[in-house]
Amino acid sequence: MFEKFDFMIARHQELTEAIGQPEIIADTEKYQKLLKELAALTPAVDAYNAYQNTLTQIGEAEEMLSMPDMADMAEDELKRLAAQKEAEENELKLLLIPRDPDDDRNVVMEIRQGAGGDEAALFGALLLRMYGRYAERHRLQLEPVSYNMTELGGVKEAVFNIKGKGAFSRLKFESGVHRVQRVPSTESSGRIHTSTCTVAVLPEAEDVEINI
Repeated sequence: MFEKFDFMIARHQELTEAIGQPEIIADTEKYQKLLKELAALTPAVDAYNAYQNTLTQIGEAEEMLSMPDMADMAEDELKRLAAQKEAEENELKLLLIPRDPDDDRNVVMEIRQGAGGDEAALFGALLLRMYGRYAERHRLQLEPVSYNMTELGGVKEAVFNIKGKGAFSRLKFESGVHRVQRVPSTESSGRIHTSTCTVAVLPEAEDVEINI
């Protein structure tokens, strides 16, 4: 099931040796490309090495079962290692899922007022604050591009960039229609209003050199 990790380990070793070569270091573009590939492989290689270590420990614990004075301890250890092995296998399966090539890109986001009038615009402002706090918490940088606000501080339309490692991977599933149901502060009869906003999330386009 995990044969692909043997290739990853071999490639990881190859890259580790390559980035130490003077001719590679001298080629900045190639050096950065290899460093990026190495960084992408490292979590999978570390996880697989940890899994192999767990298998080794299981083998050692099974050998201890034949020792009368160690059998009880070995059984407890095997129970712990079995749970650890299962968790590590699940992690490895996730690491085998093909990675989105856009995951590390910066993000261009747009929040647009939907159905619900002023209440929808206020909901849009809430979403904007939420994404700002999320970016701050995950050490990402939010950069405003253009905001069209209402007199009440709501958002008719807001376009902004979120920059940082893994920005698109964290935010790409936010794209779509967001809905809230609540009683507005201006609603005297206590009636629940439904408001919507649309959120668009796009990976930032790469710079392309054009020769004219």
